[in-house]
Amino acid sequence: MKILYGVQGTGNGHTTRARVMAKAFNQRDDIQVDYLFSGRDEDRYFDMQVFGDYQTRRGFTFVHHQGAIDHWRTFKAFRPVRFIRDVMSLDLSGYDLVINDFEPISAWAAKRQNVPCISISHQDSFRHNVPKQGDNLINRLVLKYFAPSKIQLGVHWYHFGFPIMPPFIEDEYVPDSGADHVLVYLPFESIEDIGQFLDPLSEVNFLCFHPDIRQDSDQGHIKWRKTSKEGFHLALQSANGVIANGGFELSSECLKLGKKLLLKPLHGQFEQLSNILTLEQLSLCQSMSSLDVEEVEAWLELPAAEPIAFPSDPQILVDWLLQGQWQDTQSICNQLWQQVQFPERLKRHLADYEPLQTQNEKPVASQSNL
Repeated sequence: MKILYGVQGTGNGHTTRARVMAKAFNQRDDIQVDYLFSGRDEDRYFDMQVFGDYQTRRGFTFVHHQGAIDHWRTFKAFRPVRFIRDVMSLDLSGYDLVINDFEPISAWAAKRQNVPCISISHQDSFRHNVPKQGDNLINRLVLKYFAPSKIQLGVHWYHFGFPIMPPFIEDEYVPDSGADHVLVYLPFESIEDIGQFLDPLSEVNFLCFHPDIRQDSDQGHIKWRKTSKEGFHLALQSANGVIANGGFELSSECLKLGKKLLLKPLHGQFEQLSNILTLEQLSLCQSMSSLDVEEVEAWLELPAAEPIAFPSDPQILVDWLLQGQWQDTQSICNQLWQQVQFPERLKRHLADYEPLQTQNEKPVASQSNL
């Protein structure tokens, strides 16, 4: 089977998920996968070796400014003629399947050329009756038309009774790491604002990664680091807590590693607002609407989080893709959720979500199976 995997390049979450899938694909000799990334300047991608000779396109991305979505700048940055040209020029004649993680060029090309397209993304979970905040008509139109597909598999921290699968997280929980730093990853805030925010908290060591950092430096209790997959994950594994925006993939890694979370949403970003709502309802994070020193001080006093055992190996999903029975999303979701182990306290919270199931959609897995 030959597959084109389209990945949204905005942020690092989609790319992180694609890396896990790429490692699984690379272990097989019965499948060939090519990768297309869009939504980021080509020189801003890093640690991409696992994807081989990948392609990039301009695509479409949401522009942020001062910690919020800037709708006017987003509109000005869109190049519709170039987008249409990229869609029209992408030849899918040699592919059996397109997998799409919220990447619009490969999705629209698959629709135009009638190539089967399976969307596997966190965004797809919001097609269902899951916890949401900031939902409106524009968000629903984006979900429907941004990256259209024939089959959708959402990715979320719980299935809520719908065709939603758990995230794949490679890192494993390691207790008592002896950490003495807090990891900070706030890519949508300016370096200056982060520095002013953390400066009064002089008794705490902060390790800050930011895409605008070009050279590592130490400024007292604040250490600045350029983005690096290996360096970031080493810092994450040994951190005693994480301050971040409300992105899905980093939050998922923290949940599996048992790292307590303090999250500030990218304002105007429906996905991040909904993520934080879900995590707060499940008592899995604290949040702050702005960079608030008092919120950090209160959060630092909280105990460590309990780890959630999300699966690390997507080979079951790869087998399902090869079988070609793609309309049967229920079976693959059932298999994957059987691998998840929730702490007892969290199971009690999840039981409250059973009424979210609608009358015309069958449950994916019962609470007793988890």
